Amino acid sequence: MKLAESMSRLGTETAFEVLVRAKGLEAQGRSIIHLEIGEPDFDTPKHITEAAKSALDEGWTHYGPTQGHPELREAIAEYVSSTRGIDVNPAHVCVVPGGKPIIFFPMMALLNPGDEVIYPNPSFPIYESMINYLGATPVPMPLVESRGFSFDLDLFESKLTSKTKMVILNSPANPTGGVMPEEDIAAIAGLLQHRDVVVLSDEIYSRMSYGKKPVSISTFPGMREKTIILDGFSKTYAMTGWRMGYGVLPEFLVAAVNKLMVNSNSCTASFTQRAGIAALRGPQDQAEAMIAEFRRRRDSFVAELNTIPGFRCPMPEGAFYAFPNIEGTGWKSKALADALLDEAGVACLSGTAFGAFGEGYIRFSYANSDENLRDATGRLRRFFATKHAQ
Repeated sequence: MKLAESMSRLGTETAFEVLVRAKGLEAQGRSIIHLEIGEPDFDTPKHITEAAKSALDEGWTHYGPTQGHPELREAIAEYVSSTRGIDVNPAHVCVVPGGKPIIFFPMMALLNPGDEVIYPNPSFPIYESMINYLGATPVPMPLVESRGFSFDLDLFESKLTSKTKMVILNSPANPTGGVMPEEDIAAIAGLLQHRDVVVLSDEIYSRMSYGKKPVSISTFPGMREKTIILDGFSKTYAMTGWRMGYGVLPEFLVAAVNKLMVNSNSCTASFTQRAGIAALRGPQDQAEAMIAEFRRRRDSFVAELNTIPGFRCPMPEGAFYAFPNIEGTGWKSKALADALLDEAGVACLSGTAFGAFGEGYIRFSYANSDENLRDATGRLRRFFATKHAQ
């Protein structure tokens, strides 16, 4: 039997592949510092886990509504309304197992072969993977380091055509840590508000900003009914393994996404949704403390990276990733990432794992302890010192 031809167009997420390689080296007795995987190194706040335990004891172990339990959708609507400054109706909220279905399902519902999708590059690899899988045409927008890894707006305007069906935005961004300036978002909204186009606004890192606050394109005139907001619990509340995300959707998309959800997952686990209510409506002090700690780590880690010959690391404005430019080392991105794992015991990702325009960069997650981050930069220095001595 042969797999369907469409499977050849489906990509992967390199972080998990590198994690497997790194774990294999650890099994051989090697010391590996894990800076490859993008998840908080904190425990889920206790009041959230206690809510899940109580939900299990109370019998929240059965099927729930495909769209999500009403109380959680109300809590999400309140949260998004207050954090974005817009009025969200719970009827427009869809709860799903993780954030990725809000990439999958709207694309499956909207894209036909030949439709064009403008998306940031480098960026989360599942965007490009799904565009290709569905037979649509990927139109990469290079992220410009000198603009804080935002778009060149003139280039963006030139890429808009009659075939443009979707535009993907991600701010704060993976892998760059960039936050798109409000004036750039406003300019993009101005170019799109009178076009027949949908924006997928991936805002999963919306709470993780360290200076200027990210702005959602949904707040601009004419954009509410054109914007899909993707958010979830994984990053803000250290709930990566809970697999719970959500989308705030234009009205015309809700039924289609629910239909795809019922065909694939039936519903999101009921007891985790009770934990989600506790996350949104409970105390936020642990989440805020975690974000403050990421900021502190960012400051010290990036400063150290910038002392390594050949590295130039802009200060990321959000998320928990450092994305240094490594062109000065003379290495290609993939070769360097592989060598750092195999020879230095530092697991990181090549910039090209996030798209062709990631060449010349590597990504480190600084969601790790101070001790490990200092050890990692020490290993980097020794690695390059050895190579230069050779």
